Amino acid sequence: MSQNYSNHARFVPPFHFFVLPVLLFNVGWSVYHIVKSPSADTIIATAVAVALLLAALFGRLFALTVQDRLIRLEMRLRLANVLPPDLRGRIPEFTVNQLIGLRFASDEELPSLSRRVLDEKIAARKPIKQMVKNWQADELRA
Repeated sequence: MSQNYSNHARFVPPFHFFVLPVLLFNVGWSVYHIVKSPSADTIIATAVAVALLLAALFGRLFALTVQDRLIRLEMRLRLANVLPPDLRGRIPEFTVNQLIGLRFASDEELPSLSRRVLDEKIAARKPIKQMVKNWQADELRA
């Protein structure tokens, strides 16, 4: 199946459908035990359960933040090679969200789409991704 806007979201089944549900269940189970029979042990168990859940969520967030930084660098290099001279000077104007939205555009449509994004001040990722006609898949995402 080829990647497009409607199916490009990345799910990692072991993380999204096992690790997170188990950690959420663990927090709920720990809270249940605090309510049922509060003690130092149940409070500590709940604190550890919450810490484990937060560690998983922040680990994912940190990986996505690094990915966004790499996309920013990759897109700036790509734009420097693909944009016409009149647009190259505008590369610093792009926000991270704009660059992330543009990353799925083919080299052929990137100049016109970039101009439109800057001129119309389209800031959000979603509408930019929806404007991409010739989707360039990205299978190496976090």
